[in-house]
Amino acid sequence: MTVPHTPQLLREEDFVAATVRSSLPYAYDLIAKLSAELRDGTVEFADNQTPPPSERERGQLLRALSSDAIRGSLERHFGVALAFQNCHRVAVFPPQARGGRTHQRFTSTRAQILNQSPEFRDC
Repeated sequence: MTVPHTPQLLREEDFVAATVRSSLPYAYDLIAKLSAELRDGTVEFADNQTPPPSERERGQLLRALSSDAIRGSLERHFGVALAFQNCHRVAVFPPQARGGRTHQRFTSTRAQILNQSPEFRDC
């Protein structure tokens, strides 16, 4: 049996730099900014409540957070746990806060509904 050729494994640092940072700059920069806010402050988490400037940037954020490979790489790269509500509200938590009271409150169905428009329309 012949094993198909598999490309050399890409180091995660290279993946983040070459793939994520260069192809999804809005998402990368937003998560970098929030991670810095979390490290520099005394807050339990840092989140974004400002809509992206265009659908292009919104798409970058959605692609970054919906891909297990990208999302996991960003979490490890910045040393955070990511949480996401619809549209653009991404939050960073310390990794050990995942599953804790504040993290559960942010990721609850109640929080999701409160973050959406009353008509549940596409934001």
